Amino acid sequence: MANQVEPALLVVSAHAGDFVWRAGGAIAAATARGERAKVVCLSYGERGESARAWRDGKSLEEIKDIRRGEAEAAASALGAEIEFFDAGDYPLLPSPELVDRLVHVYRDVNPTVVLTHPLIDPYNADHPAAARMALDARILAQAIGYPAEGEPLGAPPVFFFEPHQPEQCDFKPNVLIDITDVFPQKQKAMESLVAQEHMWTYYTDLARRRGVQVKRNAGPNLGFSTDTMGEAYVRYYPQVAEVLS
Repeated sequence: MANQVEPALLVVSAHAGDFVWRAGGAIAAATARGERAKVVCLSYGERGESARAWRDGKSLEEIKDIRRGEAEAAASALGAEIEFFDAGDYPLLPSPELVDRLVHVYRDVNPTVVLTHPLIDPYNADHPAAARMALDARILAQAIGYPAEGEPLGAPPVFFFEPHQPEQCDFKPNVLIDITDVFPQKQKAMESLVAQEHMWTYYTDLARRRGVQVKRNAGPNLGFSTDTMGEAYVRYYPQVAEVLS
């Protein structure tokens, strides 16, 4: 009998806050099940997503420290590990070196699920750049001859989490998850990101709207509670199954 692969979630995030707003519920749900969850932040979001700190007269290095601390606190609230590449943002530039570092993370985590940004975002080129590197690294991590420790990767499904402006990013969800039970952890994680306090209400409201869709797509509309909270995703690779469901 083949060895069972331990469930593990890998999240590739362009900036220090992205994984919280877009996938905090999925991360918290995974760790609540006892699964490993690891977040890779390619940058701190120090240039483009830290306006308050710049207006307060903070230096670049001070802002990096602030954002790192916030992201660490958020990851802790979700029960996740976190690693920072400090690759810079605005722009986040893809490179063979960054992809190679991601390959090593893939081999270490051996994820059974990968979450990252969609490949289209006309408002923020850092997000598609992160997604492209995440996908490229997944392919290389599958190659038996690639020079990285660990076993070659299998074929973990990749899910794109919801961008800030989904319509402009051609984001059409085909997966909805119920995060009601773990929303308090996501809320705590969001509130760790003081540099982006203006986002707290938006993503709470979004979770509530997606929760309505969770219930409407889960069965007949028979007066389900409206306090359900949800997150939306797009599955990138085909699902393999013996039975349609």
